[in-house]
Amino acid sequence: MSLLEVEDLAIHFGGVKAVDGVSFSVAPGEVFSIIGPNGAGKSTIFNLISRIYKPTRGTIRFDGTEITGFQAHQVAPLGIARTFQNIELFDHSTVLDNLLMGRHTHRSTNFVQDMLFLPAVRRAERAHRRRVEEVMEFLELEAYREKMIAGLPYGVRKVVEIGRALAVGPKLILLDEPASGLSVEESQDVAFWIEDMRRDMGLTVLMVEHDMRLVAQVSDRVLAVANGKPLAQGTPSQVKADPGVQAAYLGTEVAQ
Repeated sequence: MSLLEVEDLAIHFGGVKAVDGVSFSVAPGEVFSIIGPNGAGKSTIFNLISRIYKPTRGTIRFDGTEITGFQAHQVAPLGIARTFQNIELFDHSTVLDNLLMGRHTHRSTNFVQDMLFLPAVRRAERAHRRRVEEVMEFLELEAYREKMIAGLPYGVRKVVEIGRALAVGPKLILLDEPASGLSVEESQDVAFWIEDMRRDMGLTVLMVEHDMRLVAQVSDRVLAVANGKPLAQGTPSQVKADPGVQAAYLGTEVAQ
């Protein structure tokens, strides 16, 4: 059974077909990547799945539930978390506070309980802190715990955004270009973390990425898109060898 099923997904902005007839499924525990040139519709697919955009047509099912008509705030409690291509953190808050934001969807106490800081609130706070500490240890962020986001290097901020998504406690994590702007060494760290997310955390990973080395290293299957339309789907080597994919955007890189 698939954890995520996308069928005939499309969104049109006026006369522009940003996504047009995309279908794929992602199995539990799978690393599935979407590749394509700039403007191919990759991040738009993420925005449709996370319900930021409303599709023109098509259906999205997650863990057996159709979520096509859901609002964005209803998605995270189901077990879907994501990062963004452009880092979306609170610059004037600490790393710890940004990760704790990822626990907001698990809030179970009310305003009065919070104001009085009752035992239920204290128990919940301890549980949230434990989860966040586990994420910081996993991503080796302990040294940055109390540092402001605004003062951190770009590569560390990218990792913090991954950490905030993991703090949600998702079943499915959507990584939007996690290696963008990173060094070769930092990209390799991302590869290790993705493999550990699957093996140690039992997560399913859906990734948009331009770094073909990272895609080939961690992906079980790949979907190639161009101009909003699907081109090929299969293993990384199958997609890499597809003539249509080569002609569309990979060019001579395929032969390397």
